[in-house]
Amino acid sequence: MSDQYVGEIRMFAGNYPPQGWAFCDGTILQINGNEALYSLIGTIYGGDGKTNFALPDLRGRIPIHFGQNPTSTTTYSLGQKGGTEKVTLNTDHLPKHTHQVAASSTGGAYQSPANGYWANSTTNQYAKSDTVPLTTMKASSIESVGGNLPHDNIMPFLALSFIIAIEGLYPTQG
Repeated sequence: MSDQYVGEIRMFAGNYPPQGWAFCDGTILQINGNEALYSLIGTIYGGDGKTNFALPDLRGRIPIHFGQNPTSTTTYSLGQKGGTEKVTLNTDHLPKHTHQVAASSTGGAYQSPANGYWANSTTNQYAKSDTVPLTTMKASSIESVGGNLPHDNIMPFLALSFIIAIEGLYPTQG
């Protein structure tokens, strides 16, 4: 891995960083001895800027390019973090829909739902099934379900090492 630029980030399949590289894991480095890298990234990713600075921390993160998103008005700053690992959905997040059911307001004739539909009865809850059209149920007819618990918001992934060059050629502006 020669001819790397200081501050260059690469994916690496190994479980240790090669010489002249460090993991992108938020490690705090001393400015003294790492002046070239500090001159490029400063305290964008953390550190006090007096004696130390932090490397980018890509653990659990997906990198995106900084600047304005071309499909929205969102602008991302260099070093900005965002996103959520877990989300909780509520009814506002679901597509608008209805639950229709074949039912009758008359009394039922059967205790078994086989070949029947719901009827207005406490003893025999099912009426004879002929050709009953679907109708919209009242909201009070359906109980709320679900535990309102967050779920993982993670796309399929493969874990690799992200490494940053702490030694190498100093990049000149082009």
